[in-house]
Amino acid sequence: MRAVFDLDAFIGRCVTKRERSLLADDLAMHDRELRACIDGARVLVIGGAGSIGMSYVKALLRFKAAKLVVVDVSENELTELARDLRSAGEYKIPEDFVTYPVNFADHVFARLLRAHGPFDIVANFAAHKHVRSEKDIFSIEAMIENNVLRARKLLDLLCAEPPRHFFCVSTDKAANPVNIMGASKKLMEELILAYADRLTVKTARFANVAFSNGSLPFGFLQRLHKRQPWACPRGIRRFFVSPEEAGELCLLASIVGESGDIVFPKLDPASDMISFEQIAINLLRELGMEPDPCDTEDEAREKMKNRNYGNAAGKWPVYFFESDTSGEKAFEEFYTQDETLDFSKFMNLGVVKNAKRRLLAGIDAIFEELRRLFESNDVNKEKIVAALSDYLPNFSHIEKDRGLDSKM
Repeated sequence: MRAVFDLDAFIGRCVTKRERSLLADDLAMHDRELRACIDGARVLVIGGAGSIGMSYVKALLRFKAAKLVVVDVSENELTELARDLRSAGEYKIPEDFVTYPVNFADHVFARLLRAHGPFDIVANFAAHKHVRSEKDIFSIEAMIENNVLRARKLLDLLCAEPPRHFFCVSTDKAANPVNIMGASKKLMEELILAYADRLTVKTARFANVAFSNGSLPFGFLQRLHKRQPWACPRGIRRFFVSPEEAGELCLLASIVGESGDIVFPKLDPASDMISFEQIAINLLRELGMEPDPCDTEDEAREKMKNRNYGNAAGKWPVYFFESDTSGEKAFEEFYTQDETLDFSKFMNLGVVKNAKRRLLAGIDAIFEELRRLFESNDVNKEKIVAALSDYLPNFSHIEKDRGLDSKM
């Protein structure tokens, strides 16, 4: 392998095929508005040590915020965030900068919110983001609790001292969802829109973030480090944005967007999609190797046992397989046919305008139904899917009785 590997350069050249940020022109066009809103602002970022939250913090710190509080459940990742920001030497870190390893649903969070607030900008990135999180009723309950039910508590807390801007991240999988994660994010969108008369709320749906923590491409790098074979689905094509673009997209949506906006990237299926298979091949070639295709996981593991395999052989074992797991959508989309779109506000972003707003009482009804199901003795995945399907008419769950945790 090569001694030095520039991941950001690789993403721009071989994954997004954009060596210049997709949002560069939009950032320049809205620079004055961004500065007016961020310079001197008091900012709270929840889930700020995750891949997207961290990128948002970095995009934010190109400006001169007066205060920044970052909350995340991962103490180690918060430590790395602070070290990364201070080591880079390119960010405008306010003197009043503090991180807290706290869950935003804990009672201590409410206390620190009162002590450090009020805030001008609040951005929430705390979420279960993986389709694999619907593996059983326990993981499903944890996902819905984190993505939806706790968000309600946060919104109620913020209503006491409303920020000028509130942002909560969504996903492209909320458009015509086929998995419970996407359905939970669609429910989150409807929840925050129900608060639009009390808070200035915005959200964003966007593509896969290249090499984000826990993603399949990130797993490729982890497997290399641990000298383990790869597993990669065939024919699954996805839109990708770089970590930098993800942070910039959310920054523009959270500040420039109007209340109720759902922002998404303008990407072309013909030119902007790439398969996981091609990313795997590109990455190995970048590192001076070629894939050694394997027909089974056992074959891939057996080849990897050879200590000289990899560098010396110039190959890496990869098990390429056909996707057969629950909740896997054949294609990506950022909006549905019945949504009103605005392509004029931004140069490289689109906006879902005037999304349907439900009364909070209706949202509370599905919340109570979900709580009742989770507390019952005979709850199962099918009953949760049925309850969500009754509430979300565009939810069409794909069930194959096989989850991603069964894959290498």
